[in-house]
Amino acid sequence: MSPVIFWFRNDLRLHNQPALHAALAQGSRHLLPVLCLPDAASPTPWGFARIGPHRRARLVSAIHGLRQALQQCGCPLLVCPGPAASVLPALAGAVGASEVLCEAIAAPSYEQAEENALRAAGLAVHTIWQSSLLELAKLPFSVQQLPPVFTPFRHAVEQAGLQPPTPLPPPTSLPPWPQGVPAACLDGQDDALAAFAGPPPVADARSAFPYQRPPLHGGEAAALAHLAQYLARGLPHSYKRTRNGLMGLDYSSKWSPWLATGALSARQALAQLRAYEAAQGASDGSYWLWFELLWRDYFRFLHLHHGRALYRAQGLGPARATPHDAGRFAAWCAGQTGQPLVDAGMRELAATGYLSNRLRQVTASYLIHDLQCDWRAGAAWFENHLLDYDVYSNQGNWLYIAGRGTDPRGGRRFDPVQQAQTYDPHGAYQDLWSHP
Repeated sequence: MSPVIFWFRNDLRLHNQPALHAALAQGSRHLLPVLCLPDAASPTPWGFARIGPHRRARLVSAIHGLRQALQQCGCPLLVCPGPAASVLPALAGAVGASEVLCEAIAAPSYEQAEENALRAAGLAVHTIWQSSLLELAKLPFSVQQLPPVFTPFRHAVEQAGLQPPTPLPPPTSLPPWPQGVPAACLDGQDDALAAFAGPPPVADARSAFPYQRPPLHGGEAAALAHLAQYLARGLPHSYKRTRNGLMGLDYSSKWSPWLATGALSARQALAQLRAYEAAQGASDGSYWLWFELLWRDYFRFLHLHHGRALYRAQGLGPARATPHDAGRFAAWCAGQTGQPLVDAGMRELAATGYLSNRLRQVTASYLIHDLQCDWRAGAAWFENHLLDYDVYSNQGNWLYIAGRGTDPRGGRRFDPVQQAQTYDPHGAYQDLWSHP
């Protein structure tokens, strides 16, 4: 049987990796795990790169973790600079492979275009949907009948008693590489990673997620260790009460930086949360973690349902004006709008690659509803900066705030003065980020 190329795309892990299990089930004697580094300088329509320094650093950390895990299984990761559409067909020809297996990603702008380009190059591409917590086949409705609002979706899921499948264990060994991998691909992998990462961002002691610290590194081992310690310390019980915090590590779960790179599976996180509840009891806080994982799923299913419509200026609504002012947008990006809470949030984002969920909503609302700028520009800015960027949740949340997605209230405007009084009553956060 010909070798199988396994293309690591977003899920940079070995635990709960259905696509990898499908590749192994083919019974080939040879497996070639490949990761294609994206073009960090690829520009957005707004004039800045898609992937900024914090995201690059986080991705490289996750890739190093994946390389180590695969090495221990006897099947190294091949890291290739360049687009998959050119890298994988050439590799397939060199090693005698005719098919590629990978996870399915339902994002039309880049990810699905990659798959289409591979098929156009003559490769058989087999994709496995594994991004969601819940199985598509078990939903109480088809994706095309997805409830148009989150709350009915959640009620339907909970009334049906749906739970995700048991996470798949990681493999302990893997087939070796095939012969024929070009020497040019083998040489310089570390240099390619270093070039992709660029100069390391300066660590900022004020960060709510200081990802440069070893316990917060991006790989799978750190992800599972973080999950374990979060549960061992009983933090789910306080989650609902603290989740709107602005400073420090423990006000939220901080699962998102590992979920975003796939170093942590949502199914693994929930399985261990359920075990925690069985031992320590369920609470409003532990329920709220499930609630937010359901939101994560909902945004994924929206992409399966609506596809490119989610990327139009009008989103899912009727055509309407979408104003934009480049000067006001630049001031927002730089944290120089004159609104203290918004500017503090934007400075934190630029300095650390992280921002609390509360301030993501406040800053997004301010850009759209107060500065009258295009929501798509803000979504692209977050894509560049957020080290926990997730294409589904980022797009879904920006549409939601803009009133062009699934919000039944037609958009959300957050009064930044009121938000500061509620969530930063003594001004500690604004003082902390009063300067870059």
